[in-house]
Amino acid sequence: MIYTPRIDPDAIAALDVHVHIEADHHGRLSLDAELMEASARYFKAGQDRTPTIDRVAAYYRRRNMAAVVFTVDASTELGHPALSSEEIARQAAEHADVLIPFGSVDPRRGPAAVVQARRLAQDFGVLGFKFHPSLQGFAPNDPACYLLWRALEELGSVALFHTGQTGIGAGLPGGRGIKLRHSDPMLLDDVAADFPGLTMILAHPSVPWVDASLSIAGHKSNVYLDLSGWSPKYFPPQLVRQAGGPLRHKVLFGSDYPVLTPDRWMADFAALDVKDEAKPLIYKENALRVLGLAEGPSRLDAAVTG
Repeated sequence: MIYTPRIDPDAIAALDVHVHIEADHHGRLSLDAELMEASARYFKAGQDRTPTIDRVAAYYRRRNMAAVVFTVDASTELGHPALSSEEIARQAAEHADVLIPFGSVDPRRGPAAVVQARRLAQDFGVLGFKFHPSLQGFAPNDPACYLLWRALEELGSVALFHTGQTGIGAGLPGGRGIKLRHSDPMLLDDVAADFPGLTMILAHPSVPWVDASLSIAGHKSNVYLDLSGWSPKYFPPQLVRQAGGPLRHKVLFGSDYPVLTPDRWMADFAALDVKDEAKPLIYKENALRVLGLAEGPSRLDAAVTG
């Protein structure tokens, strides 16, 4: 079954662009036990740490929200088998009123990753792809990755990249070998410049490189930011100012569920000094445009207004 979105933009209160599927219906996990436990400690995650896609769909449907769902294929770097993006897409198709599937491919698989990405987009209907450079162990501006970025540009797929620090491996000796420098957003500035037709989302506040992400999003029309992974009460002040002002057309609501719930995110965001007219843009309108689910200016032509 190929995914065809059935999202009603008028029926949803928000669109969460950052939701992890960390377990499949067979009980397989996206990470090994040590990394999963370290992540849970870092985020102080609740009991429902590994909901299946059916439970995720029910969770968001109860809240009148839609959600972008994905896993991360880091099988080369971690030696741990990835969850199936194909299966995630198939199951998301059964919940197309609330779920939007992104795929994940391992860039270190070279041409095989390109073949898989094309298949996921063309045969399964995924609207984008999630990458985690630190977890997957690659530098996004490595020329070896450019065949993949060119393919995603040709497919019209959205590329969502983890940026900044990560809770995966946090508190372990050497962070389990996970290198934060791969998630420096300035590496993605090269990709955005070299592939101007590729719509990119830089995920999270990008600490310790928040100013870099803000600069890139302000400079390049094909780059957006999602606000996932942190409670908004901890957002750096310059991020709050930009999100509610000059970059209000370029930032997207994301929670990082299940480690951070949309309920907590929304409650904490409501307490920020963000103008009311910016909130609908952030909650859903920008994401609907970026994902091609609403009429309006092309996502590559979206204005950044002050």
